[in-house]
Amino acid sequence: YFIHYHLGVQPDSSLEIMKAGSVLRKAKSRIWRGHRHYRLMEDCKTIAYKSSWAMNSYSTFSVADVEAVREGHESEVFLSVADEFPPERCFTLVFRGRRGNLDLVADTAEEAQAWIQGMQTLIENLENMGESQKLDQWVSDLFLKADINKDGRISFKEVRRLLKLLNMDMNEDHASSLFKMADKTQTGLLESEEFVQFYKMLTQRMDVLELFQDYSSDGQTLSHCDLEEFLREEQLEGDRSHDYALELIKRYEPSDTGTVSHCLDGFLMYLTSADGAIFNPEDLRLFQDMTQPFSHYFISSSHNTYLLEDQLKGRSSIEAYIKALRRGCRCLEIDCWDGSNGEPVVYHGHTFTSKILFKDVIATVAKYAFKTSEYPVILSIENRCNAEQQKIMAQLLKDILGDMLLKTTVDGKVNVLPSPEVSMSYQLYNMDILNHRLINHTIYNNVHFCQTMIILYNIILTNESLPSDSKVSRHKSKRNLTKELSDLVIYCKNENFTNFEDSRINGKPYDISSFSESKARKIIKESAADFIQHNTRQITRVYPSGLRTDSSNFCPQDMWNVGCQMVALNFQTAGLEMDLNDGLFSQNNHCGYVLKPEILRHSEQHFNPDRPQDRKDYCPLILTIQVISGQQLPKVNNKEGSIVDPFVRVEIYGVPSDQAKQETSYIENNGLNPCWNETLEFVVHTPEVALVRFVVEDYDMATKNDFIGQFTLPFSCIQSGYRHIHLLSKDGTSICPSSLFVHINITEAALDLCEKYNFT
Repeated sequence: YFIHYHLGVQPDSSLEIMKAGSVLRKAKSRIWRGHRHYRLMEDCKTIAYKSSWAMNSYSTFSVADVEAVREGHESEVFLSVADEFPPERCFTLVFRGRRGNLDLVADTAEEAQAWIQGMQTLIENLENMGESQKLDQWVSDLFLKADINKDGRISFKEVRRLLKLLNMDMNEDHASSLFKMADKTQTGLLESEEFVQFYKMLTQRMDVLELFQDYSSDGQTLSHCDLEEFLREEQLEGDRSHDYALELIKRYEPSDTGTVSHCLDGFLMYLTSADGAIFNPEDLRLFQDMTQPFSHYFISSSHNTYLLEDQLKGRSSIEAYIKALRRGCRCLEIDCWDGSNGEPVVYHGHTFTSKILFKDVIATVAKYAFKTSEYPVILSIENRCNAEQQKIMAQLLKDILGDMLLKTTVDGKVNVLPSPEVSMSYQLYNMDILNHRLINHTIYNNVHFCQTMIILYNIILTNESLPSDSKVSRHKSKRNLTKELSDLVIYCKNENFTNFEDSRINGKPYDISSFSESKARKIIKESAADFIQHNTRQITRVYPSGLRTDSSNFCPQDMWNVGCQMVALNFQTAGLEMDLNDGLFSQNNHCGYVLKPEILRHSEQHFNPDRPQDRKDYCPLILTIQVISGQQLPKVNNKEGSIVDPFVRVEIYGVPSDQAKQETSYIENNGLNPCWNETLEFVVHTPEVALVRFVVEDYDMATKNDFIGQFTLPFSCIQSGYRHIHLLSKDGTSICPSSLFVHINITEAALDLCEKYNFT
């Protein structure tokens, strides 16, 4: 069963060429290039490779670790050696997380195409797999991993070793009993089908079985009426429960006879699917109004986007722009400096960070700007170039972006910010390829440096003067902005912030203010309500402190609480802050634009995040979370015999009164199927801006707990009822099939409970 599973891949000539193997040249630089033998393993999910001198010793990587495959000279390495290898023989494997790219050169264009098409097929098959198929694939990997001598059978000794790999410390007598029950042939060895039975007994979901039996009329199946009752009573699906039950039976019932009799033997399949996930599938699609002014949206924004590491000696790379764009980022930063040979360069000035060419950055943005989202991209260009190189920048922007550059205002209006949707009306919908354009901002002369923002989908180019609180580049002489670059700017200009009264009287909708995190916090502390009013009219950008040389991040939630649209983070740095950013922008089709809640869009609301109880429509909610169990949690320590002691912490981020954390107890030596059955309860006073983060850690009494996985989502996107939470790694990538099983209940809070929290 497992040997022939093959991810559901059909016979393909490209895959056959990959299985036969190819000698490919690994390009690392102009100096170092080595030949290696690469081949696709029979399981169609593993690539094996070895150097020419390594005899029969192969190393491997998983197809699942590859995010994308690129053709031609689509990497920094290939761009640096473009004159040496024809692009039709070159391709790049892009890995998830922090692993670097693999740049390969085939002997022929035909061989390169076989690997490109074959990898694309394998990646596409993986992306199209449901949770149940992913679990099957995971079990397949277990069997192959346990079968050390590769004879298609595993012994009890191999099973005991497997249990350690599964993150579980099981009584040996119990494990032996399950092994003997699964060994139908009584050979002392488990074949593939017998291993499936052993795994099912090992991981039997008693929590789901009890729930199933509570609603099953006959204890064996769920009839249409049974499922409808479950959906209505537990999942709170309301009036749609009747029709929805029929849809689910059709979608997840694995048996034809079950479908006909309207039963659901695939109850677990439903619960582990997207329909049974905690994130409401309706909120994953593009569901928000996109016709409001830009100032009414949170915009996914990056700081020092060109960096892959720290801000002192880290590497600058076009890969950083690609990764940010693929992550849904819509505001990218480009720091431009005079380069040699008249070529403007991008890097973190006056540091040891490496340099990349401005033209390569713009070419990369032009290619990848709209692969994840079709909505505007904003290029925040800090211009420190001389007049000659500014002219070169302007020409490159026009030549590379071409029709992406919007040369007139939307609807002929300059005093009103356009909406994402209105800007899209300038695209050619009758074409197969949308005609994206560049919207530009007005630029000021006589500044220390100029910051230009370009929004793509339109692309918007803005230019900002040095923020008044910035310590960066104060020693540089003033440089005038050239007419060539200034002419590319249409919509917004940076206006040094004086105070909210001046902004209210004299400010224009197209004004943009930039604040460091410390300045923004000071304003929030002194005038949070006024800051919200300001952000209903104009755009605010907040960026990390210059002291964060390690590219660490600040918590963006405080800035979102007052409606700041562009909260720029260091996308290359994993952790809580990027979890919150990914969580907020995971809704609305991951388009990088999230409509701010009404209390942050309309001035008549008079909302104050420090006093949510003053709202006219104040209605706090109680969030009750029963943390039931976990499934297939990954090991965090590769030492032999190391098993996690997991616990779950639930964190609420929002207005100050909503900030809270609670956690379960820890379960000793069980990462395979820990059960907590513990209830956590929170009062959420402003659910519109709240985010909920689920964190699983490995408890350690003596040292810091180790991170296992997390998942973050907006409070407004939570589905009530019995739900699975599919965990993500620290880098925000899936760690399937790791999950949590919870029950969610959301109710209105009684006034006496609010008084308990000092709200009357």
